[in-house]
Amino acid sequence: MSPSANAMQWTRAAGFYEVWYLTLTDRRTGTGLWIRYTLLAPNKASGEATCALWFLAMTPGQAPIGRKATFPIAELGVRDEPFELRIADAVLSDQGARGAFEDVSWDLEWEPAPRAHEHVHTLLRRARIAKTVLTLPHGDVALSGRVTLPGAELELDATRGGQAHLWGTKHASSWAWLHCNDLETPEGAPYRGFVDGVSVLVPRFGREIGPSTPMVGELSGKGFASTSPARVLGNASRFGLTSWTFEARDGERRLVGEVDAPRGELAGVTYHDPDGERAYCYNAETASLRLQVWEGNELKQRLLAPGRAHFEYAQREPVPGIPLLTQ
Repeated sequence: MSPSANAMQWTRAAGFYEVWYLTLTDRRTGTGLWIRYTLLAPNKASGEATCALWFLAMTPGQAPIGRKATFPIAELGVRDEPFELRIADAVLSDQGARGAFEDVSWDLEWEPAPRAHEHVHTLLRRARIAKTVLTLPHGDVALSGRVTLPGAELELDATRGGQAHLWGTKHASSWAWLHCNDLETPEGAPYRGFVDGVSVLVPRFGREIGPSTPMVGELSGKGFASTSPARVLGNASRFGLTSWTFEARDGERRLVGEVDAPRGELAGVTYHDPDGERAYCYNAETASLRLQVWEGNELKQRLLAPGRAHFEYAQREPVPGIPLLTQ
């Protein structure tokens, strides 16, 4: 049996962080969810390692909801085969996720995706150039179960979502991230497929380098991987607090995308690097995506995801006027 793409990478050494997260948007209510299982092992002089549960929810027309519970690292347990991660009473596996704290809870299950996707090319991983590695164990799955949040309860039945895993030693200076697997044609017909990408600026030699923009996905039953070092640097990208435009290539295929996020539904959270620095992230699981799929010079498809794309923007200073739901 091949190891799970969710397998924990932390070796119990200081100076490391690791994250497993689940994103989805419920078509019936328009509510987007972002559920995270995390660990943080600070540099030796910065304190003891901890683990945490995060729960973020966004509903159109309402202020976002954010909860975070932090625990001693002794509350974290992991099994490699079959993969199972536990933080306090919460569990994540390759078939589902469940947990509860304060006034939120989730109990979700899915059939595992047939294969994982990697955003960081093998050459970059071997050279240890990337300070964060992102993988997508379950890029396109149908989630069923129940989620409770203040004032609402969601019954999910085959809701499209994705689950990712990342780890590293330092967040980028700024970045944008997108995941979407609830696409449709302009006529409103459902479309099976997904796209997931990130665009980052990183400090090098006293200045910011980038953006570097890997993109993966599956479209029309065919995998898409724009992750080689040349493509990551060559992919066009421009992002900000509520928008991202990008162009990514894989051979003759080309994706051209525009993401828009409603400012009033952004959930602001604080990330902590192992060295104690902070990054400020603004997430909307209710963003919209307009996507073009090209083959050479021929436009093959136009795809849409109104209010069902998952978007994140982050920088090293907080954005005035948007509350931080976690510190």
